[in-house]
Amino acid sequence: MPELPEVEIVRQSLHKKIKKKSIKKVIIRNRNLRFKIPGDFESFIKNKKIIEVSRFSKYLIIHFQNEEYFLIHLGMSGTIHILDKKKPLKFTNTSFYHSPFLPEKHNHAEFIFDNLKVIYNDPRRFGFFEIIKNHQDLNKRFKSMGPEPFSDKFKLNYVINYFKNKNKDIKSFLLDQRFVSGIGNIYASEILFASKINPFKKAKRLTKNECLNIISNSKKILEQAINKGGSSIRDFTNVSGNKGTFQKEFRVYQQEGAVCKRLTCKGIIKKKITSNRSTFFCVSCQK
Repeated sequence: MPELPEVEIVRQSLHKKIKKKSIKKVIIRNRNLRFKIPGDFESFIKNKKIIEVSRFSKYLIIHFQNEEYFLIHLGMSGTIHILDKKKPLKFTNTSFYHSPFLPEKHNHAEFIFDNLKVIYNDPRRFGFFEIIKNHQDLNKRFKSMGPEPFSDKFKLNYVINYFKNKNKDIKSFLLDQRFVSGIGNIYASEILFASKINPFKKAKRLTKNECLNIISNSKKILEQAINKGGSSIRDFTNVSGNKGTFQKEFRVYQQEGAVCKRLTCKGIIKKKITSNRSTFFCVSCQK
């Protein structure tokens, strides 16, 4: 599943290409995504001018005039492709998941501009679209979700108070979007390794310094991943032909059996599966 850095890369690509452009036509080829696309979707979107493309957590937010919004969640396998009539692109994928080329199957929606076409592809159909008709409803939509790691709200008092008397392990909390928004399985493992914290340590047992390390490393690692273009688990490229290279920076993720990359440690990276998710950690330096 695309995590915050990968969705941010998609946002940047879309913002650059479709800002200040109007959607001339919408073609829906399959309405059966995670939530069924309503029958009036095309008429609502058509002729809308895009003011901005922003992001919250793993959600893309298309801003229209008159404070109307269109949310896109990529789910497990969703990708967005851009076809440019003026400047044909070899690589159409805005993200680093699946083929860099436009697939022949599972192109469920097309958004047609004057010289561009944006296509939503999703083999597993866990992604979804959502229309938000005013700014108040947009705020309500994300009210139950925690702050992003980059937010000023994600600070020590918030974390300590949230963890108070909680028996759940810290890895589960980092994946819980009600606590912090946007962190997924890859980056949770990397953040906890950087913080020297065992993923299965109960949150209520974390010290003040450990909480500070989690806050700091969450920001640092996600920012590095964005700067590196996101993580390409396979050899993916985006519309610019660039590869996400943060996977080269992985310290523990998918490093099972390897010697710990921390210079002062000779421990071995272990993999443990809980709730169908793989957790990677060093048996020696993550306490």
